[in-house]
Amino acid sequence: MLGVPDPLHLRLIERHRGNELCEVAHSYRDRRVADPLPIAVLVSGTGTNLQALLDTVHGSEARVVAVASSVDGARALERAAEHGIPTEVFARDSYGDRAARDAALADWLSERGARLVVLAGYMELLGEPFLSRFPRAVINVHPSLLPAFPGLGAIEQALAYGVKVFGVTVHFVDAGVDSGSVILQRAVELPDAREPDEVLAALRPLEHELLPRAVALFACGALDADPENPRRTIVDRQAISAGEG
Repeated sequence: MLGVPDPLHLRLIERHRGNELCEVAHSYRDRRVADPLPIAVLVSGTGTNLQALLDTVHGSEARVVAVASSVDGARALERAAEHGIPTEVFARDSYGDRAARDAALADWLSERGARLVVLAGYMELLGEPFLSRFPRAVINVHPSLLPAFPGLGAIEQALAYGVKVFGVTVHFVDAGVDSGSVILQRAVELPDAREPDEVLAALRPLEHELLPRAVALFACGALDADPENPRRTIVDRQAISAGEG
């Protein structure tokens, strides 16, 4: 595992606010937080990462209050509807330009009270005006060990380069292409991989673990920019252990 301290992977991290318990671990179902963080999820496809959020942090650290898609008819919209979550489609060709689409999207998410925006297989870029509406509160999951292989076709890029180690990154989103600071990463060795589907099958479980974990850390107020290096995101252990003593 790269970029994630082993103790974070193995231990329970507790934060008490009266009866509130915030854990970062592998099981979320038994937790009930008094005021879950309202999050919006942006999608473009089948929504397996959305499902991972619904199966873990939704109803505990976080509450998915909106799901927006760039593609009409995306399976992810059905997943949201099955949970009674409001959905909307913001197709780029329905607006005069990307800026108009981004403005409408930001308005819709704000109206639903979203405080964190999670890109879960969202295949569109978001401009600076959108990001300024949610400062340091937009995160993305990407199927490579950034900064290697940003943008579309990351797995195909990695295979073409001949790498032996693949991975997943959850990062903050900035105005660049997959260039925001890293929150969590995990690597997997696949020395004989030849096909994108083979690599994707190995990476999916990592995505489904790391994205909910990043949301839980954000909800606990545990993600800060390193004052000595703003490019680096650190886990604020004082924040997540507040009240333990």
